[in-house]
Amino acid sequence: GTLGDEAFPPNVVSDATGPHGGVNPPPNSGAVFDPPMAGNPAPPPVSLIVREDAAGAWRDDTGADWTGLVSGANAARSGRPQGWELVDHDVAVITTATRAVRYVGDCMNVCMAIAVRGDTGEVLVVGTDATNEVRFEPKVNGRFLRVELASVGASGAEVTDLNPHLTYAAPTVPGALRDQSLGDPRGIAWDAAAGRGYVTGMGSNNVVVIDGDYARVGRIEVGEGPTGIVLGGGRGYVLNRFEGSVSAIDLATRAETARVPLHDPTSAAVKRGRKHLYGTHETSGLGHISCASCHVDARTDRLAWDLGDPAGAVKPFDQECLTAIAGACEDFHPMKGPMLTQTLQDIVGKEPFHWRGDRDGLEEFNDAFETLLGDDETLTAAEMQEFEDFLATIRFPPNPFRNLDNTLPTSMPLPGHFASGRFSPAGTPLPAGNAVEGLRLYRTANLDGGVPGFQCVTCHTLPVGVGPDFRLVGVGVVPAPVGPNGERHHSLVSVDGGTNVSMKVPQLRTLYERVGFELTQQRSIAGFGFLHDGSIDSIARFVAEPIFNVQSDQQVADIVAFLLAFAGSDLPTGSVATLSELPGPPGLDTHAAVGFQSTLDGVRTEPRLGQMRALADAGAVDLVAKGAGRGWHYDGGRFQSDRNGETATWDEVLALAGAGTEITLTLVPEGTGRRLGIDRDDDRYGDATEADAGTDPADPADHP
Repeated sequence: GTLGDEAFPPNVVSDATGPHGGVNPPPNSGAVFDPPMAGNPAPPPVSLIVREDAAGAWRDDTGADWTGLVSGANAARSGRPQGWELVDHDVAVITTATRAVRYVGDCMNVCMAIAVRGDTGEVLVVGTDATNEVRFEPKVNGRFLRVELASVGASGAEVTDLNPHLTYAAPTVPGALRDQSLGDPRGIAWDAAAGRGYVTGMGSNNVVVIDGDYARVGRIEVGEGPTGIVLGGGRGYVLNRFEGSVSAIDLATRAETARVPLHDPTSAAVKRGRKHLYGTHETSGLGHISCASCHVDARTDRLAWDLGDPAGAVKPFDQECLTAIAGACEDFHPMKGPMLTQTLQDIVGKEPFHWRGDRDGLEEFNDAFETLLGDDETLTAAEMQEFEDFLATIRFPPNPFRNLDNTLPTSMPLPGHFASGRFSPAGTPLPAGNAVEGLRLYRTANLDGGVPGFQCVTCHTLPVGVGPDFRLVGVGVVPAPVGPNGERHHSLVSVDGGTNVSMKVPQLRTLYERVGFELTQQRSIAGFGFLHDGSIDSIARFVAEPIFNVQSDQQVADIVAFLLAFAGSDLPTGSVATLSELPGPPGLDTHAAVGFQSTLDGVRTEPRLGQMRALADAGAVDLVAKGAGRGWHYDGGRFQSDRNGETATWDEVLALAGAGTEITLTLVPEGTGRRLGIDRDDDRYGDATEADAGTDPADPADHP
């Protein structure tokens, strides 16, 4: 439950009928806090994470039973219908004859890879499971996650910890022991004849061997970032994604016998800095976790964590606060309650960090390698710069709700989105939304309390949604000064924070990834929703809160459609002359058409070919064609082939398509078409030109 201006959800943690009698926050160790509370002001009342146990009871980290208030007779006190259920769909089982689908749960919360065990028919899943119900950073330090294998049979799933050498009694173990750990598992293969399995650890740079009872019987060191693995002829072949190589391993001797490099166009900044996100041996005290354990692939685990510290100190407020609009911001209390994991995509230049904006820049996270990951040292200044340079390369993917030309849809169906009850009965499906109208309402409709000149965009600036990077001076604004490490100071507000007063205005480009928590329905597919703690279940609920001046479910639907299609490109930007719509920072976002493909065989037609060509002509994206072992890059109205000096018209390339000579057209990011289409090693010699000369088109040093 949350507090503040929102009408929903009810603050059930402070409810006297709860297992802690309304004490909020409740102690996590009997009648006291562990670690003990420092001499700070009283902590703010916060929400509380509960986890469903094997018996179906919802318990917090003290073992207190909240079931009656979550799904039982008193569920309405937490805003839920009686009998509410959080479904656990880890493995989908499809009956191919009927296409019927059923699900298996109780595996883990991040399922990374799946394989079939040929000798028993069991399905094997590897991944990680978080213990996010445990509160406070000193308690979870180094031990907030397990690396697991689930064997799925007729009776359900049985789970095995793939790091049995770890007791999790302390956050740090000696280096020799942490080097045995498996971290960030990404691949699994089973040798049915030998009764052995092989699991790759992308973060630990190794492969562990398991027997028929899933006990570890060996470990093989391979290249950096092992992901996929295949077996054959007594050997295993492992793709080392980060290193750009393939390791050959001898299954009998359990040793790497060869490592073959591949052409890898990855930039130097990514190669240097990626290990600081993923490397589990290098960055954690037990060798099995890293920043990527929660920020999965620099994104999120869709969970919330209470990483406060009762023994911590209050941090004085030192950021930009929209005081003229939102009132006074307050100092940061060390007990902050649950906070959703945020994405690391496009964060550099969008400082300060954290939901509360209590970290000036990436440098202030360095101590987390010790205090959260359990490592015995932090990164050097040079390594932190490598990490930041890497993060600065990470873009948002194409928004799936945008039109092919990256415009906003005017009629977007909204399945799974429901009215909150403000206008029509709660649970009524929302009508289709007009995202263009939603943008207009966002910019001009005085939705926030009906205050003239105070719009959604006033705080959530376009194009990415963060607060303005300006300081109010009199009746105008000036840019906020840049910090000593180049960090920006985007604004915080003291409203809409709920359990915490001072909150950074968050970017809005990942809202569509947080849907699934829906308390107008009996079942939800996510346990966290929106706001900093995930306590508001749906976008529609948030938009329809009484503090917002919407007039109908249609307006709610229009705004929901816009927020689902929110991407930091092709949106209007404000002006420093308009205080209600100041300009926001640019975003690293990908055009919605990137990845769109059409395969032609001389018979089938693609009605959007003209649109694909027009987008390439406009420079919004690049276009490449592949087929029959050849490649083409569309550039300047013609196709350049992968043979130097050879060009073709649009119609000539399409005329090559036929049965057995299919041509696939693909839209790719602007500026990448030549490399992806005709010149893999980007050395200005086309792939076919190099092949004609008997050289390797994947080797930048090997050309005529």
